[in-house]
This record gives sequence, C-alpha cells and structure tokens, in this order.
Amino acid sequence: MLNCKLRPVFKQAQVLCGPLWRHKMQIRGCASRPATFQLLEDSLVLNYGGKPMHFNYVWLRDHCRSAASYNSQTHQRNVDTGGIDLTIRPDNTSVQDDHLILTWPGGHVTKYSLSWLAENSYERQKQSRVQPRILWNSDIYKNANVPSAKYDLFMSSDDEVKKFLQNYLLYGIAFVDDVPATVEATEAVTQRVSLIRETTYGRMWCFTSDFSRGDSAYSQLALDRHTDTSYFQEPCGIQVFHCLKHEGTGGRTLLVDGFYAAEKVRQQSPENFDLLARVPIRHEYIEKSDTHRNHMTGIGPVLDLYPWNKELYLIRYNNYDRSVINTIPHELVQRWYVAHRMLTTELRRPENELWVKLNPGKVVFIDNWRVMHGRESFTGLRQLCGCYLTRDDVLSSARGFGLQA
Repeated sequence: MLNCKLRPVFKQAQVLCGPLWRHKMQIRGCASRPATFQLLEDSLVLNYGGKPMHFNYVWLRDHCRSAASYNSQTHQRNVDTGGIDLTIRPDNTSVQDDHLILTWPGGHVTKYSLSWLAENSYERQKQSRVQPRILWNSDIYKNANVPSAKYDLFMSSDDEVKKFLQNYLLYGIAFVDDVPATVEATEAVTQRVSLIRETTYGRMWCFTSDFSRGDSAYSQLALDRHTDTSYFQEPCGIQVFHCLKHEGTGGRTLLVDGFYAAEKVRQQSPENFDLLARVPIRHEYIEKSDTHRNHMTGIGPVLDLYPWNKELYLIRYNNYDRSVINTIPHELVQRWYVAHRMLTTELRRPENELWVKLNPGKVVFIDNWRVMHGRESFTGLRQLCGCYLTRDDVLSSARGFGLQA
C-alpha cells in the first residue's frame, strides 16, 4: 500500500469556509493512483489522476450505492431525494483502497470507487462523447468499405447483429443484403434490432407513386435530401427502406451525412452554427383526404446539442415540411436565413452525396436524426416497403452488446 500525502488546502477553500467550517481530510492508502480531496462549504473537490473534479454534497448523498439507498438488482434509487437535507455535509471523509468513504450525520456510510466518481463527474462528461461517430462524405464512406450484413447470418447470429449495429452507430447507415423481397421478411429483419414504431402511415408500410397519401414521397418526383417526421415533437429515430420491385429507370436513393455538413458549418462559422442550434422553428404536416386527416406540428431548432459537451445529436432538415417561420424575432430572421443557407450549401455539395441503388434484397437502415435521404426521379412501377423503428430500442440493443451508444 502506497503512502499518499495531501496537498495543502486551497486558499479558495479557506475564503469560502473560514473558521466556521472545519474540514477533515484523510488518505489512509491508495492502490495505484494518488488521490487528494478538499472539503469546501457545499462540495468536495477530488483530485484523482491529476484532474480535479467537483462533487456537491447533496449529489454525493443522493447517488449513494449502498443497499439502503440503491437497488442494485433493478438499478433504481431507493433514497428519497426530496428528503435529503440541502445543507448536508459529511461528518467524516477518507480515501481507502481507491474508494472515497463518507460518513453522514446519523451514521449512514457511503462508499464510492474513485474510478466510478471519475467516470460520472461533470468534468469527465464535458470532455467525452456520448456516442462515437465517423463523419463521412461519399469518398470517406466508400473508402471505408463498410460491409453489409447477410440476411441468413443476420437472422441467426448475434455477432452479425453486433457488427451491423456498430456500423450503424459509427456511420448512421447500415445495410442488410439478400433479404427476400417481401414485407414479411423486411419486418423480420427490422425486429432483430428494435421495435417498430407505428405512426399515421401504419406499422409496416408499402407504397408506390399513387399519391394515396398527402406526401410528395408518394410520387415519381425527385426528392431533395431531408429528414423524416420533423413535424413530430420527437422525430422518428430510424428509417428503413426496402425496394421490392422497380420496373423502370432512375430512382436511386440519396444519402447525406447531416452531421458532417453541420460540423463544417461549426468550423467555418461558429456563430451560424450556434444560431441553428438555439432558434426554434416549426415543421408541419397537414393531410386532408377522404381517408386521412392529420395535422401534426413539431417545434425545435435545426440542430440539437447536448448542453454539457456541445455534441450534436439531432438534425431537423426538411424544406418540404418547414412551416411558417414565426418563432424568430425580426432581428434574427435574416441571420437565420444566412445560417440555413450555409448549411444547405454544405449539404448539397456533390462530394457529400452517396447514391445507392436499392434493388430488391437490399434493406437500408438510416439514422433519421443524422443522415438525410432523398431520391432521383424515376419511371415505371416502383414499390417500396419499410417502417420506422424506435430509436431507444435500437440503442438499447447496441448497449446490450457492450457498444457505446
């Protein structure tokens, strides 16, 4: 066991605490990485691995992993957060064998591993990505030679599903080949990774260019790059397409990594990126026919970021469904259009376009929060089936394989 010496108490602690707040600091031993701590008026500063981390006392009591405070079988909190004294402070604090041990008023003992605290500190989260990604343009994706999963193996092997999910997490798209050209087989493939999200379009949908719904997708027209269901308060997470039949020409599918384009905007103009990330706009879907009546609206910025690390996790980009812009103050409208044009320019660069011919048997999974899709115009009968998947369940499946998502 190594002997570890404490650093002198910071002057800041003396100023904040003064003579009224007496603090105890003990290091009885540490196994591998020296640790010191400092007790402030309302928090503890832990220096572990050369990095200071701040932990509020209420937070430390609230996150206690003792049997009385936390159910390790259900991973649910037992402690009543609303009953914790907001001025609580530990009576005694020490570090022993790479663990922080706190004794609270009343005698309750909380024990944390230092590595757990480091992993769950704000300082660590601020520097970490929630989900690793590989941003791509056409050349980057093609040169990566990302393999498609094979239907028979995909349906029978968890290892094949894991590889598929890893590719999906990294690139926002993934393919399964040799799928029987039926709605039933497509449904079976999707259910290997997630639950199907039923929407106004149904559970599994199959459509042609018959204008049976009030949407330009039900036509032979070319469609510019876009994300789907931006008019939902929570846009659908995953889009699945399978071309069952095409007797004609054209109809290639366009895929564009929206995050790649957005990061280009962030690099070139942080001000424009920030504006797209904080100004809410409205998307709307209005359908009035003999068989369908819908009026949906969703409000949110073009770009959604995690506030603690500014990581981009969602893009809403659909020029077809964007509604009246009336949520932006007059002095920002022109600036917003400039920022939006800059993003549009990046999205429409030819080098960012990945064109794929979806022949019968090839199923594509698209991260609808990241990758935009579109198509070129076509002739003849073209029949597609597909569905939306629940994003939470796809990510849950990935985490079940030990993948970071």
